[in-house]
Amino acid sequence: MRFTSLIVELVRARPRLVFWVVVLLQAAVWFILPVLLYASPPGDMATVLAFGREYQVGTHLGPPLAFWAADIAFRLTGNHVFGVYLLAQICFVVTFWALFSLSRAIVGGQQAILVVLLTVTIFAFSSPGAEFGPATLARPIWALILLHAWQVMGQGRRNAWFKLSLEIGLLLLTTHAAMPLLAMLIVFALATRSGRRAILSTEALSAILVVAVLVLPYAIWLARANPALAGSLPSPAELSGRLKDWGGLLGSLVFSLSGLAVLLLLNSRWTKRQEEAPVIYRPSVDSFARDFVLTFAIAPPVVLSLIAAFYGRNQIIGGNGIALLIIGLAVIVVAGDLIHLRRQQVLRTAWLIVMALPVLFVLGLTFIQPWTGSEEMRTAQPAKAIGRFFEDSYSRRVGRPLTSVAGDPQLAALIGFGAAPRPHVFFDAQPEYTPWLTAAKFTERGGVVVWRAADTAGTPPADIQNRFPGLVSEVPRAFDPMVKGRQDALRVGWAIVRPENTQTTK
Repeated sequence: MRFTSLIVELVRARPRLVFWVVVLLQAAVWFILPVLLYASPPGDMATVLAFGREYQVGTHLGPPLAFWAADIAFRLTGNHVFGVYLLAQICFVVTFWALFSLSRAIVGGQQAILVVLLTVTIFAFSSPGAEFGPATLARPIWALILLHAWQVMGQGRRNAWFKLSLEIGLLLLTTHAAMPLLAMLIVFALATRSGRRAILSTEALSAILVVAVLVLPYAIWLARANPALAGSLPSPAELSGRLKDWGGLLGSLVFSLSGLAVLLLLNSRWTKRQEEAPVIYRPSVDSFARDFVLTFAIAPPVVLSLIAAFYGRNQIIGGNGIALLIIGLAVIVVAGDLIHLRRQQVLRTAWLIVMALPVLFVLGLTFIQPWTGSEEMRTAQPAKAIGRFFEDSYSRRVGRPLTSVAGDPQLAALIGFGAAPRPHVFFDAQPEYTPWLTAAKFTERGGVVVWRAADTAGTPPADIQNRFPGLVSEVPRAFDPMVKGRQDALRVGWAIVRPENTQTTK
């Protein structure tokens, strides 16, 4: 007697319900975890907020849209980071809604759910769940571009051109990966009859005008930017080493697919014995749809990883999430019109384990790693306590709010996030990266200079002392991590640079 689980029946009868349950539960987990467990923003979020505060048209970190969005979310929630965590999960939900819509148009609603279930396992190993930055914002925009590009080329829907043009402009304002991704889209369109027909339409000309208007300010900034901010090309002697780096980046992509590979292996036919497994059916996929899916499943990971290796970067341009976005859809397209779900209970258990592993990893880092290792964890640093201390110390000494912070970039960004007035962050070692401040302006306005103290006297490093002559260090301040364990306290050396037009006050 054939056994069909309730989940399989729901996939067949209510694919949209399954989609919303899976995606919203995943988003809820990665919203609640950082709110409860993180004392500081993960990854580079503090730096993202520091740059977003300045509303620059462009910086060395790339186009401005993600930084502006982070700052807006932060301000709308009363300068609380949960607004940025919420924004990250909204991006996650929109990404999968676009992917589900694209998949449903190509392989039908039932198999579209299989695409979503496979893709969330890829995201579990490739995309940090709580972080927000250009890579996070670019994922839903690229997913929407693929959806509306399919509607324009594959379905002949001219009314999708306006949405597509807006999304192309937003992608160009979000990530360095926009140019190679859009180049792939243009090459594919020119190589196919349906694509050429779409490009030669009058709507395409209007779309070009919309994109030009959106990106004009950033294009002007890019044309005037310091060439050193763009990075340097490798010398011929470095190319062999860069090729090895490319292999390492491809290896990281393969690791991101490990959860998907486990599920495919468990669902494969191990024996020749016929098994009465439930079947998920779809209408046949035409050749154009197959070419579209396979092109954008294979080309982005190869091209983006190659560009990253060429420029000596240790992460794929745009992030693994963009590179692998429709790999799950490609697997389903190649699998055929009939997909058998074998070993249903084993598959269900394996999927849950894959989804739980990143959560267990975060819990382990938070509560176990402090007792077993000495490596510092950024998310355990008490950002608000650090920010309050330096804000209070500066205001008591100088008689005015803290407006600027310099020194160690990571600590400066953390204080810029944690202090109530949100002081400007100044990268004094690389002032071209923070054009809103110069050394002269910092000295004129005053601020706090911070560094990691190497001794109990809090002696500043030689390079900081050279950039700030006459710096008088204060007694270092130690901050215990959220879970102390065996880890040392974060010892911060610091000094006050008084404003030039302010009298000394006690």
